[in-house]
Amino acid sequence: MFTIHLNNLVFYAYHGMHEEETIVGNDFEVSVSVSFNAADKVAELNDTINYVSVYEIIKQHFAQPQKLLETLAQNITQQIHKIDDRITSINITIHKKNAPISNFIGTVGVTYSKSYI
Repeated sequence: MFTIHLNNLVFYAYHGMHEEETIVGNDFEVSVSVSFNAADKVAELNDTINYVSVYEIIKQHFAQPQKLLETLAQNITQQIHKIDDRITSINITIHKKNAPISNFIGTVGVTYSKSYI
């Protein structure tokens, strides 16, 4: 089994429950791991999961505002799984860099893990 990782991807998007978030936007950081069963020898792109395809899915979803990061994580995971039936699990973490919380320093986020075994 192999796992590909896309770490610390940065997007500016308009996700959030508060109206201000949907107008002003926010910085987000995303990391995703995709585990899959591979052939005995991985020598061609067809033998693995193309991380460019995974990135494009994440990028597309960040262009579509969602109220909840949980919904966003689930939607991204579902779409990634459609790439290849060899995928056995997906783990995604999304951090919102500037949470709309008074006097808050830090980030907020969610992690969603889905197994397909």
